[in-house]
Amino acid sequence: MDNIRISLAAQAHFQKLLAHQEEGTHIRIFVVNPGKPNAECGVSYCPPNTVEDTDVEMVYDGFSAFVDEVSLPFLAEAEIDFVEEDLGSQLTLKAPNAKIKKVADDAPLIERVDYVIQTQINPQLASHGGRITLIDITPEGIAILQFGGGCNGCSMVDVTLKDGIEKELLNQFPNELSGTQDVTEHQRGEHSFY
Repeated sequence: MDNIRISLAAQAHFQKLLAHQEEGTHIRIFVVNPGKPNAECGVSYCPPNTVEDTDVEMVYDGFSAFVDEVSLPFLAEAEIDFVEEDLGSQLTLKAPNAKIKKVADDAPLIERVDYVIQTQINPQLASHGGRITLIDITPEGIAILQFGGGCNGCSMVDVTLKDGIEKELLNQFPNELSGTQDVTEHQRGEHSFY
């Protein structure tokens, strides 16, 4: 597993905080509700008596970060930074795989496409209250999609599908996908975003 990327500024911040804690205290990085839409990442102190045998230790300059085995796969490619601005400072934790576990490069095509939809496409559609679900992939490489939320009945759904979603999926899976098809029975209504 790649170490979680902790910026030098964040490492210095943790070193400063840990200097005032009990000897042997490190940090713990964790995910609450891993793999679910309401997943949240956090960082806490990790006193020596709270380290479990199954924890993974990542060693940084002057401290260690411990991660429990359940959270670990959901923290793949996570980044922690410490940003100082005029109005104060803030610790930021980005974990793109907290809501859905990263899939292997050699996983079945349907799993890899669904992963891209969940981590890259749906977060963009969420700003409009929409989402898509991957129903199937045909033997010809057509991704069968269903729109939901604010996308259902939206007048821009064809443009979103062809110019946005299809373009993105074909770009990421050029030799495996040949197109997309919308199987949603769109109904116009107040729920749609225009």
